[in-house]
Amino acid sequence: MEEGLTIQIDATPGTIISFIVYILLIITIGVLSSRFSSRGITHYFIGGRQMGRLVVAMSAVVSGRSAWLLLGFTGMAYTMGMSALWAAVGYIFVEFLLFFYYAGRIRRFTEKFDCITLPDFYTERFRDKGSLRLLVVIIITLFMIAYVSAQLVAGGKAFSASFNIPDTSALLITAAVVLIYVILGGFLAVSLIDTIQAFLIMAALIVVPVIGIIDIGGFSNFWVLLNEFEGGDPAGGQFINPLALSAGAMIGFLGIGLGPPGNPHVISRYMSIKNPDTFKSVAFMGTIANIIMAAGALFVGLVGRLYYPETGMLPAGDTENLYPMLAWEHLTPVLFGLVIASIFAAIVSTADSQLLVGASAVVRDVYEKMVMKGKKVPQPRLVMLSRSIVFLLVVLAIIMGWVAGDLVFWLVLFAWAGLGASFGPTTILALYWKRTTRAGVISGIITGAVTVILWNLFLSDLIYELVPAFALSFIVTVVVSLMTSPPEGADDMLETMKPSGRKTI
Repeated sequence: MEEGLTIQIDATPGTIISFIVYILLIITIGVLSSRFSSRGITHYFIGGRQMGRLVVAMSAVVSGRSAWLLLGFTGMAYTMGMSALWAAVGYIFVEFLLFFYYAGRIRRFTEKFDCITLPDFYTERFRDKGSLRLLVVIIITLFMIAYVSAQLVAGGKAFSASFNIPDTSALLITAAVVLIYVILGGFLAVSLIDTIQAFLIMAALIVVPVIGIIDIGGFSNFWVLLNEFEGGDPAGGQFINPLALSAGAMIGFLGIGLGPPGNPHVISRYMSIKNPDTFKSVAFMGTIANIIMAAGALFVGLVGRLYYPETGMLPAGDTENLYPMLAWEHLTPVLFGLVIASIFAAIVSTADSQLLVGASAVVRDVYEKMVMKGKKVPQPRLVMLSRSIVFLLVVLAIIMGWVAGDLVFWLVLFAWAGLGASFGPTTILALYWKRTTRAGVISGIITGAVTVILWNLFLSDLIYELVPAFALSFIVTVVVSLMTSPPEGADDMLETMKPSGRKTI
């Protein structure tokens, strides 16, 4: 391909039809799931704790990736080469450990004490009277609305670029699709759709680089060209060297893995499984999916760099357009439509999960547990209110996307870090250390959130803010806990979490 040539992606009827089929499929799942999700808020928000292993594994993995994997990580691999893989190593390793050691404990505790949200967990674990619950709700709501807004805007842009429709119309279409199946189907629909989307994303991330490598002359020729390419690379011949980055950059990349234990939309998957004793098999299924997705995205970036040596050859000169561009040039219109569907899937699989978390924080934690405290509220009313809150959150997210687009994307840069640093250290300690106290958790949550925000504003060039914020949150939680008295019955609480044969510390 001639260097400097910019190509505009144009969708064909085949592309449009295959994408429409995908949209109709996920809406249908939402409609079919509505009866199950209408039974009560436990069913609406965590699937009645009836989810199977495959569904939990795939939905937990894909809900944490968003469009970052298909657009951001592929662009990172295009720019950095093999060293980009460290951005995936951290979260793959940590999520494997979470399935093994974290998920079962929080699942057993939340069933024992009838918890269906993260604020529920903190409240029961530390016998909170309301202030800890309110603090957790405020932080979740702050980050989740911005997170959802960014995902909807990203979906709208993908729609607009692929099908040549105005940005506003594309944003509204994206929001409408997500809104329909989340309102109707709740957690069951979201989890089933996320599972289908996980396989769609994996298939697309395998097919695109494989066909690209075949068209370039096979793997041997591909590797030879990479070696030849790196000789003239501005990075100093380090394009295929996985260690061609600074220690600080590597720590920051690995630090991405500190996010999952504190992100409520991931934790809700752990709460939803039918049998908590099956998490070991879930760990292997989820990790295999994570590895396939990360490897596929990495090779998209490497293959793309050979086809488009200069960023000016990509639409708008943006590396985030690499994946759809590579697919458009190498796939049939129908398959390209499925690739666009995979991008859309990665976006909505995060947005739908966050909508449920945001709605559960309002309905379960504010309305039922605080406003109506001590009063029995009919389940149909709670489900109807939950659906109304989902609609309201989507409207707020759309408005934020319209009037504060730059702010939204600034917020989403540290939303993963903010949630991870606020709730990750504190949940881990709450699950494993009986000396953890309510005061320690409150201090740790505030420390994590504030550190992420300040570090992002003033010290972001040093290292990814999640790393120092997570460490400080952990330290503060431990120190304050040692200075205060733990809640009564902490030993008994931890007994309900741990597998048999393990000792409480």
